[in-house]
Amino acid sequence: MQYHHTDEAPKAIGPYSQAVSRGMILATSGQIPIDPTTNQMVEGSFEDKARRVFENLAAVLRSAGADFSDVIRATVYLTDLADFEVLNRVFEEYFGHHKPSRSTVGVAQLPKGSPVEVDLLAVVGDRRS
Repeated sequence: MQYHHTDEAPKAIGPYSQAVSRGMILATSGQIPIDPTTNQMVEGSFEDKARRVFENLAAVLRSAGADFSDVIRATVYLTDLADFEVLNRVFEEYFGHHKPSRSTVGVAQLPKGSPVEVDLLAVVGDRRS
């Protein structure tokens, strides 16, 4: 098992790793819209917050030698399902034509009052489609 860490994403706020891989499977921990330089929740719209989540995830993926094209599964947690369409637009910006499987779950609350959290599952080291 290999643990992955980057200073380009927020430090874990609990006893867990930003990402863990075993063999070719990489699992990221959930990311919320914390700016890694300030360790504070980003201000602004839901869209701004969603972009920060995906920037954090991009950094975690890079730390393991992966990118969004390696992702096979995403789980999205929203405290307000009315944000679903905005999340979809931001998701598509980062994934482009790549379409991993995904679940979106409405939840009552997320850490630090975040409106969104996303975790990913990727296959690394295998560039076959």
